[in-house]
Amino acid sequence: MIEEARRQLREASPTDPDSAFAAGVAAINAGIEDEALPLLEQSVRANPHYARLWQALGLACRGMDELVPAIRALERAALLAPNDGLIAHGLARSAMEAGLPAVALFDRARRVAPKDRSILLSRTAALFLEGRLAEAVESLEAELARDPRWFEGQSALARLRWMTAGRDGFTAGYEAALARTPADADLWAELIRTLLDAELYEEALEAVDRARRGTGGLAAFDAMEAIARAETGETEAADRLFARLGPPSHLTLVVRLVRHYLRSGRAREAAALAESFVGEDPGGQLWPYLSAAWRLSGDPRWEWLEGDPALVGVYDLGDRVGDLEALAGRLRTLHLATHQPLEQSVRGGTQTDGPLFARLDPEIRTLRRAIVEAVEAHVAQLPPPRPNHPLLGTRRGGRVRFSGSWSVRLTGGGRHANHIHPAGWLSSAFYVALPPVEERGPEPAGWLTLGEATELGLDLPPFRTVEPKPGRLVLFPSTMWHGTRPFDAGERLTVAFDVAPPKG
Repeated sequence: MIEEARRQLREASPTDPDSAFAAGVAAINAGIEDEALPLLEQSVRANPHYARLWQALGLACRGMDELVPAIRALERAALLAPNDGLIAHGLARSAMEAGLPAVALFDRARRVAPKDRSILLSRTAALFLEGRLAEAVESLEAELARDPRWFEGQSALARLRWMTAGRDGFTAGYEAALARTPADADLWAELIRTLLDAELYEEALEAVDRARRGTGGLAAFDAMEAIARAETGETEAADRLFARLGPPSHLTLVVRLVRHYLRSGRAREAAALAESFVGEDPGGQLWPYLSAAWRLSGDPRWEWLEGDPALVGVYDLGDRVGDLEALAGRLRTLHLATHQPLEQSVRGGTQTDGPLFARLDPEIRTLRRAIVEAVEAHVAQLPPPRPNHPLLGTRRGGRVRFSGSWSVRLTGGGRHANHIHPAGWLSSAFYVALPPVEERGPEPAGWLTLGEATELGLDLPPFRTVEPKPGRLVLFPSTMWHGTRPFDAGERLTVAFDVAPPKG
C-alpha cells in the first residue's frame, strides 16, 4: 500500500489536478501524508479553484496534527464547493479536534448532507467537548427514536451515558428498542457486546438468557455466554460452551479463549493457541497473553519478547515541556465527563475525548514537540531489529505519528487496571501533576507497573515499577501489560498517547 502510494506521488503532475488529488488521497490512506505535502501544495497553486485538491491538502495536514493549515485549506475547499458534504464534515471535524467551537459547522454539514449519520455522531462529540452534555444525549435519542436499529448511534449513546451518569441506565436505548422488537437478534447481540465491553458479566449473562427467550433460543449467543462465564471464573461451564463452539477461527474468540486458559491455570494451552494465531494478528492482541503464558510456564522466550531493559525508557523532560502548572490548568478544563470511560483502564477518574495532540492550545503544542523529540530519541536507542518481534520487528524511520492521545485525571483511590494498547506501537505515561507524597500514601502508591496481569487473576508480579514524577515521561511497548497502584488521596493528572507503527 505504501509503495503504491509512493509510485502515484512520483508519477502525479502538479498541473494535473486529478492525478495530484488521487495521489494525495492514496498517501493519506497509507499514512504518509508528509510525503504528499509538496505535491499538494504545488498543485493547489497551479489549480487554485479545484476544491478537491484543497480538501486533500487539508486532510493531509490534519493527519499530521497540523490543524491551522488544515482548517485554512478546508475552508478554501468549502468556499469552492459549498454543497459538498465530505468537505463540510472534514472542516467541522478539524475545527473540533483543534479545540475550536464546531457545533455550528456540523449543523451546516448536516444541512448539506442530512442523511449522513456520521456527521451526527461527530456533532454529538462536539457538543460533549463544548460541555453541552444534555444536548449531546438528546440528539442521539431523537435519531434513535426514528431508527432504533442504528447500531452506531446506540453504541455512542450507551458510552455517552456511561461517562456522564455511570452504569445506571446506560443501556436504556437498547432496552427501549428491544421493548418494541423483542425478537431482533442483532439488537440483542449489540446489547450483550456492550455489557461485555463494560465488564458487566452477570448482566451480560442475564441478557443472554432474555435474548434466547426473545429469539427462540438461537445458538448465536453461545459464544457470548462462553465469554461471560469464562470472565466470571465459571471454568467448567465455559469449557463446555467453548467446546460446543468448536475450534476458534475468529481472532476475537481466540483472544477470549486464550484468556480463559490463562485464568483457569492452563498456561501451556494458552501459549499453544496464541502461537498458532499470532501470525494472523496484525494488531498484536495476542502478544501480551503470550508473554504471560511464557512467564507462567517458564518459557525463556518471554525474555526475547520483553526482557530487554532498553524497551522501556524513562525521561525527565524538565523545562522542555513548558509550565506544568499552566498545562495542568488547561487539561483540567478538558475533563468534562463525570465517570470513567467505557472499555478503558481508568478506575476512579476521567479521560478526555478526542485527539489531545491535535489541539491548538499553546501548552499542548509545546508538550507535543517535546514528546516527539523524546520518542525519536527512544526509538534511536532501541535494540537491533528482531524478526517477528512486535516492536523490534517493525521498520523504523519517518516521522512520529500518534494513533491516539488523551489525558487521564485520577482522584483518591484511583488507578489504571492492568491493560495493553492494541492500537499502538509504543505507549506512554507523562506525569503532569501528582499528589504530595504525604497524601499519596507509602510507596509504591501511584507507581506505574509493567508486566503485571492481575486483571486475569494471575500471580505474575511486575518485572518493573516506575516512580511517577511531574515532568517524567515513560515509554514502553504497547503490547506490554501496564497499570498503576492506587493512591490514597489527591489528584494524579497525566497525558498518555500511542505512537503508531512507523511507515516504512
